[in-house]
Amino acid sequence: MFSVFTVTPLVERVTPDGWGWTAPILPLVVDAAVVIVVRLDATVDRLRTTGGRWPAVLRWLTGLMTLLLNVGDSAIKGDITGVAVHSVAPLLLIVTAEAARSYRAAIGRALDEIERSRAEQAAVDKAEREAREAQQRAAREAREARERADRESAEARRESAEREARESAERIERERLDREERQAREERAHALQLEQQRAERDAEERREQREQQQARELAELEQRARAEREQAEQVTAEREARERAAAERRAAREKAAAGSTPRESAPREKAARESDRLDEQAAREYVATAVKDRPSVTLKELADATGWSIGWLSARRQELQTAGAEQ
Repeated sequence: MFSVFTVTPLVERVTPDGWGWTAPILPLVVDAAVVIVVRLDATVDRLRTTGGRWPAVLRWLTGLMTLLLNVGDSAIKGDITGVAVHSVAPLLLIVTAEAARSYRAAIGRALDEIERSRAEQAAVDKAEREAREAQQRAAREAREARERADRESAEARRESAEREARESAERIERERLDREERQAREERAHALQLEQQRAERDAEERREQREQQQARELAELEQRARAEREQAEQVTAEREARERAAAERRAAREKAAAGSTPRESAPREKAARESDRLDEQAAREYVATAVKDRPSVTLKELADATGWSIGWLSARRQELQTAGAEQ
């Protein structure tokens, strides 16, 4: 697994596009070869034989491949620390494989020596028994009887010890299974409790979010209603101001007309209207508001309020009516 995590990024960078999923295969193949050669070496050592030099070549080849693949990425980047860190596991693997061969060889030699000593001792004992067989048959038979009795007694003790050990192991296993089952029940209960708490927290969070959303929507509705009321009040105030101004202008014009001849009053009235006339954008807004609020408003009232001509006002009202019909 260490090789897979370390070597895969290196292999991915040199793998064609679309084949990046094959990157983990290389470290798996190399490490599988390492495991195979180590296991086969162990089998050959148990058989007290040797596979020649090719197993050693394969063992060192796979070990060096593992080492180079693990440190390759860090070496390419010039990361000395990374090379040192990533070389630990491959070097341990190589040295362990070599040390294992020495351990197995030493253990094999020791076992052979023990078997040889036992065989020699058995041969000596047999010769001594054959030499004393003729003179000590009775003693030997008695000794054999005692030995048989001792063996039977030892066998009985061994069987008893094995039975007790087996029963003890079974009891320990039952206790372990009971303990694991109890722990599993406790873990399931704890997980269920955590899940219930999480569900309660989620429900509480959703409820708070709904309340906050409702509060925001209510605040927006109140703000929009307040803005509409303020706009309506502003429009009403402006209209009333314009109407008062128009009434004052009419009164002034009528008073001026009453004190002058018709020929003199016409230019004066026209000049007064032009001086008191609203700008075009304000006049359009006033006409739109007046027509919307009072469909029966007359052109004369609009002319008095805005100071614009009846023809211009008629065209604007016609435009508003046409737009309203299209909507």
